[in-house]
Amino acid sequence: MVLCALNRQLLRRSSSSCCVFMARLQTSSRRRRCLYSSTHGFNQEETRQKLRAFPGGSVDLLKQDSGVAVLTINNPARMNAFSGSMMVDLEEKVSQLESWTEGKGLVVRGAAETFCSGSDLNAVRAISSPQDGMKMCMFMQDALTRLLRLPLVSVALVEGRALGGGAELTTACDFRLMAPGSVIQFVHKHIGLVPGWGGAARLVRIVGSQNALKLLGGAVKVDPERGLDVGLADGVLEADGDAPSAGTHLQQAEDWLRRYTEGPVPVIQAVKKVVLAGRELPLLEALQTEKEVFGTVWGAPANLRALASKSKHK
Repeated sequence: MVLCALNRQLLRRSSSSCCVFMARLQTSSRRRRCLYSSTHGFNQEETRQKLRAFPGGSVDLLKQDSGVAVLTINNPARMNAFSGSMMVDLEEKVSQLESWTEGKGLVVRGAAETFCSGSDLNAVRAISSPQDGMKMCMFMQDALTRLLRLPLVSVALVEGRALGGGAELTTACDFRLMAPGSVIQFVHKHIGLVPGWGGAARLVRIVGSQNALKLLGGAVKVDPERGLDVGLADGVLEADGDAPSAGTHLQQAEDWLRRYTEGPVPVIQAVKKVVLAGRELPLLEALQTEKEVFGTVWGAPANLRALASKSKHK
């Protein structure tokens, strides 16, 4: 009797947690709740205003009819380093993608064949106090966590160098594709820091704690070969023009991503949601969430069309 009561209590608790998680996953036109609040000494709007005081560059978003968007970090004069205003741009573009009901995929890239060199040092020096640095950290943790939680299958297209915060940005995508000659390097140790945008926590989940310790502790330059070896890279692109069918790196990345975004929007988004639940929730809660997501696609138009065409084993 005690065990039965305990099981019922656990199920009620997990069901409640599941509902909360599902609510966070739902696409909405409203701004999502931030990871941090005033209880953490954080005011998102106040931080947004402070960051806007350091202009330069932009984060550009192109939504395509295919359902795959391209997010471009655009500050070539500084190797696509994030200025303060670009951090705000990123958060705003993530909000737009959260509201994109027709979206299935996302390619994150840098302009001018360079991915991103982290933070613009001009902004870093101006907000060097521990208090301001912590607020910037919380702002970017929130933006990149929401980027990873988008109901879109995302891939970082790494050309040139992804350094520091740029390396962290690659870990906020589901996959990473590296171009020939590209490098991902967590250089934080060289400037007396550790990752602060969530990159360390995500890196451990991608490559394991041993490899993460090597990459962070040694500030190791990860080229495409090593990226494949440790599991940081999911593929290596061909050099532009190496083969007639290769196309540009962006075209290659979109072609690579297509295998994961082919199909109806509700189904692709449902796939991403159940994977998110499995990655972030305890098993019982993940199972509850999977059940809820399953209920949104069972008997839905895509399911009925597939059953009618007997396409299960094609």
